Amino acid sequence: MRVVVAGSSGLIGTAVVAHLRSAGHEVLRLVRRTPAAPDERSWDPPAGRIDEGTFDGVGAVLGLGGAGIGDRPWSGARKQVLRDSRIGATEVLAAAVAEHRVPTFVSASAVGFYGDAGPDEIDESAPQGSGFLAELVRDWEAATRAAADAGARVVTLRTGLVLSRRGGLMGRLRPLFRLALGGWIGSGQQYWPWVSLDDVVGATRFVVEHDEISGPVNVTGPTPVTNAEFTRALAAALHRPAPVPVPEALVRLLPGGMGEEMLLHSQRAVPAKLLAAGYEFRHRTLDDALAAAVGG
Repeated sequence: MRVVVAGSSGLIGTAVVAHLRSAGHEVLRLVRRTPAAPDERSWDPPAGRIDEGTFDGVGAVLGLGGAGIGDRPWSGARKQVLRDSRIGATEVLAAAVAEHRVPTFVSASAVGFYGDAGPDEIDESAPQGSGFLAELVRDWEAATRAAADAGARVVTLRTGLVLSRRGGLMGRLRPLFRLALGGWIGSGQQYWPWVSLDDVVGATRFVVEHDEISGPVNVTGPTPVTNAEFTRALAAALHRPAPVPVPEALVRLLPGGMGEEMLLHSQRAVPAKLLAAGYEFRHRTLDDALAAAVGG
């Protein structure tokens, strides 16, 4: 299948492109500059422009871009960047999918949709929560509407906390734990919906290749854990103590609600649709995922 991928240079996008190609798919990468390789096509989301012929013979479009949620403090300007980098670009892709009658559109999303869901297990049928992230994800997913209205199969990947040796969450946590500065956050009872990068990549290919899957899909490990459990497991994987709990009051000082929403909100999300469709997780437990993310 010929697949067009936006956001191909990020942690997830780079791995997805390599995996799709290894499975025999032809991948075209959208870039926001002059193409420098045969597999690149130029696009300019603010202008709504994509190179002519990009979607000829394409079976699926993947939108995996977006500015990093945890990269910088949530000032008002940063929140707008987070919205613009997701919603505007997704609207452009959805319009192109509709215009060129591409049968499948897979768009990145996030478990932030559920807000603070407490200790209860939640699948894809759970309602939207409250907060900046919940509203951002709601509008991000709504930006795919043009594709759905044109009859395309639309999948939104509600991804959890991605564990990878190449960066992301582990890139922030590993140095703290190696210095014995790690610890649970607040009460530690909030659920953290982890997922390995390998399974994000595998699940993305799975939904591309399985036409029966549509709508929101939780891309999370099948055994979510609390923050305290996560902390103990990471400390053990790194062979370091985790003696320094982070007070909730300190977390709440981060601007724009960033600390509360990213670190204190609880999402016991399970990948019900993936499991029902027969996806086989490479890393079913946190210990397995951490071993892959810490090793190497």
